[in-house]
Amino acid sequence: MKPNLSQTVGEIAIAHPAAIRVFESLGIDYCCGGARTLKDACDHAGVPAVIALESLESANDGPVDTDGGNLAEASCQELIRHIVSRHHHYVRGETPRLLEMLGKVLDAHRETHPELVSLRDLFTALAQDLAAHMMKEENVLFPYLERMELAVSQGAAPPPAMFGSVEMPISRMLADHEDAGEVLSRMRALSSGYHAPDSACPTYRGLYVGLEEFERDLHRHIHLENNILFPRALRMEQESSTAVQERR
Repeated sequence: MKPNLSQTVGEIAIAHPAAIRVFESLGIDYCCGGARTLKDACDHAGVPAVIALESLESANDGPVDTDGGNLAEASCQELIRHIVSRHHHYVRGETPRLLEMLGKVLDAHRETHPELVSLRDLFTALAQDLAAHMMKEENVLFPYLERMELAVSQGAAPPPAMFGSVEMPISRMLADHEDAGEVLSRMRALSSGYHAPDSACPTYRGLYVGLEEFERDLHRHIHLENNILFPRALRMEQESSTAVQERR
């Protein structure tokens, strides 16, 4: 792949799914920060741009993460079904397991690792926020996007919505994503990058592996919405509105 420093990291992640592994390894935010250019993202993450470019150029031969590549041209309905079946399902399955592990690790290591209290509180709050966020998407936003896509494909105007423009609920979802990203950053800092102490028991180590996997999945989840689904929905609404006005 031949990315350049003026491309946004979101564009790079969409066009070259293997870049996601590189961004994760370098700590470059490609989901909530997907609108940043690669140069700005490197500066923000404290990563030399030359290292990022070299890593991206050598990422061609590795296995491809299908979250970005084969979904870049998918319909809104296909994207939504993937997000719900893969990412929403993952969050709902992993949350109780990780909360249970956090409780066990906290009981055993609270005195020597008091940071675990804050880690538990942060993850508990994140889990509650994600549950409400996913419910709003599945019950309100996503069904409307599917109806809008169907109407537009038939040459009709988007159906009326109680929230007016789709920009309003999308802006709220984006704000939720920003909040989640901040919580993930705080959790990573508290856990020293999910590096368990040398004295950690197997459950402690397993917890950190699970939390890091949860972070990685949520990054991909947000990437699909922020960089692919939501921009497409906004363009669809705008283009449909313009076409309706031109026909009048």
